Amino acid sequence: MVNTAKITYTSTVRRLVLPGSNVNQAQAWYGIQIDEANSSPDLTRIASDMTLHASLPIHNNIKACLLLDNGTVNYYLDPADWTKKADGTASKLDGTDGQVMMEWPDFYYKVENNFPAAGQHQIKISATSGSGWTLVPKHYISAFEAGIQRSTNKLASVVNTSADYRGGDNTSAWDASANSLLGKPATNINRTNFRTCARNRGTGWNINSYTHHKWLLWFFAIEFATLNSQKAVNTALTVDGYKQGGLGEGVTTVNGTTWNTFNSYNPFVNCGASNSLASGSGEVNITITDFGGSGVNVDVKVPRFRGHENPFGHVWKILDGINLKVQSVASGGLTETWISDDPATWNDANYTGYTNVGNQARDCGYIKTALMGSGAEFVPAVTSGADQTHYYCDYYYTTIPAAGVSLRTLISGGRASNEVDAGLTYSRTDREPSYASTALGSRLAFIPA
Repeated sequence: MVNTAKITYTSTVRRLVLPGSNVNQAQAWYGIQIDEANSSPDLTRIASDMTLHASLPIHNNIKACLLLDNGTVNYYLDPADWTKKADGTASKLDGTDGQVMMEWPDFYYKVENNFPAAGQHQIKISATSGSGWTLVPKHYISAFEAGIQRSTNKLASVVNTSADYRGGDNTSAWDASANSLLGKPATNINRTNFRTCARNRGTGWNINSYTHHKWLLWFFAIEFATLNSQKAVNTALTVDGYKQGGLGEGVTTVNGTTWNTFNSYNPFVNCGASNSLASGSGEVNITITDFGGSGVNVDVKVPRFRGHENPFGHVWKILDGINLKVQSVASGGLTETWISDDPATWNDANYTGYTNVGNQARDCGYIKTALMGSGAEFVPAVTSGADQTHYYCDYYYTTIPAAGVSLRTLISGGRASNEVDAGLTYSRTDREPSYASTALGSRLAFIPA
């Protein structure tokens, strides 16, 4: 528990200094405090020892690797140069040596709601267990938006521009053109079929889950002390040695009509476009040739967070392990949030094996407060009174059925033309699991037994 604390200010980011923070603790932890009464997206840093926000020990245990289909790590990558293995020899990211994945270590979390005051929430992470702490087991998330190997119908995380890894809706007529889908992530597949393609790789393989995306979001927020993932990139550290800024606009700024003309809303950024950042965070500027017509090029910035390319933007990403029960007014008037961390229960027809963690907002709008609860749920509770520069800074889109109840999916991140609406907490709950779109993709995941 946190006792008396003093809040001090450094730059534009607040930090909470705990009494005795330089004294050895039984359990080392660090995290953030969200104050619902404060409209700024910037957060208060909290910790058992504030130097943990500079050293980021759990964050720094996220490692890039090549993962074989049997779940074995073939080898780890040099965190500063993915053309090399960790031992300095040459790597292969084209699928020959396995899938390019980010290995997340075991960690524990604790959420304290309405603490230390009403409307305040503390999210803490630790490498060790303690009373009231919950384990998030080791798992793997694809470094790239998921591609697909057409010859095997297996979801993939590779850098490969051969016809076998043609992305998007698999239009082969564009292979020699500027709008080629070679090397792009796969889209135009519904959640049911994305799940099947992931599991075609073997036991433990799935598409990315709501829970794992949730922790990617909170790890970003803890590291950068902001809820605004589209905040401008700032590579300088604060005077305390903390990260600041965000991941930039991302691939969210193109004109939708122009995009449709270019390639019918298919993806246009190659997997691995930001690999120069390796296991780091930031953005890489790339040029899309002839995007606006012959000779009219467009520059976009590809974001990366600790090796995870395009964690938002470019194409929407569908999530598994979450089913939304959206009721018409006459059928209850609620949007219930049902989640499961057990892939054996994941389905597109019911809520069996899922847990209802609360009711989401019913209106479209920018997210003001999140559902939170003991699991730190990021889906919106309130969407009125916020905008693109305050509170969560991301948009929530939903529809309410005219009659009956609709089982919906959660689509995250925003797409290439969503601009300021996009971000790590951007959410759509207007589509059923059967929905497919050339602008809808996924990520690959591996969950060890």
